[in-house]
Amino acid sequence: METIRILVADDHALIRVGIRSLLQGIPDFEIVGEASDGLQAIELVATLQPHILLTDIAMPNLNGLMVARRVAEEFPEVRVIILSMHANEEFVGQAVRAGAAGYLLKDADSTELELAIKTVARGESYLTPAVSKQAMASYMELIGEPKPSVATSDPLTPRQREILRLIAEGQTTKGIANTLGISAKTVETHRAQLTERLNIHDIPGLVRYAMRTGLVPPEN
Repeated sequence: METIRILVADDHALIRVGIRSLLQGIPDFEIVGEASDGLQAIELVATLQPHILLTDIAMPNLNGLMVARRVAEEFPEVRVIILSMHANEEFVGQAVRAGAAGYLLKDADSTELELAIKTVARGESYLTPAVSKQAMASYMELIGEPKPSVATSDPLTPRQREILRLIAEGQTTKGIANTLGISAKTVETHRAQLTERLNIHDIPGLVRYAMRTGLVPPEN
C-alpha cells in the first residue's frame, strides 16, 4: 500500500499532539505537517501535497468548512476529513456541501480514525456512525440517492444483519458490543465480513443498503 500522507489542522496544540500519537504507529500512515489555523492549512496543502487533510471546524482566519471548500476547488486530489464535536444534521450537511469526503467526531477512537482515513484515501466517503440517521438520510438526498426500497433477498447472516442495523442506527463498535453482549473484536470481525460480502466499505453506503432493504426505516 502507498504511504498515506496526512496533514493535521487544529488550533489546539494538544489536539494535534493527540492525533499524531494515534496515527504515528499505524503502518503506511505519515504525518507530514501540522497547521494551527485555516490559512496555514491551505498553505501547507499547497507545499506538502498530502493525500488527506484532517481539519477541525472551528479555527482562526479560515474555519474548517471554508478550508474544505478551498481545498476541493484548488486541490481536488486532496481529500478532506472534518473533525468536529457536533453530530447533527446541520454540521454534516455543511461539511458535505463544502466538499469534505469525511466527517468524524473528535472523541473517535484510533480504530475509527484509521478506518476513516483509509476509506477516504480509497476515494470513498466516510461519516462517523455517531451521526444521526436523520443526517444520513439528508446526506443521501444531497448526493442524489434514490429513495430506499425493500430488497427481495439478503446475502447477510442474521448476526450480520443485526450488526448492520445497529451501525445504521448510529451505534459505535463499543455500543454494538454492549448491546449484543459480545466483544468489540467480534463486532469488528462481523463488520469486516459484512462489508466484504456487500462490497460496501463506507458508512453512508452501509446505511443506504440498510434503508433499501428495509432493515431500518427511511426518514420521512
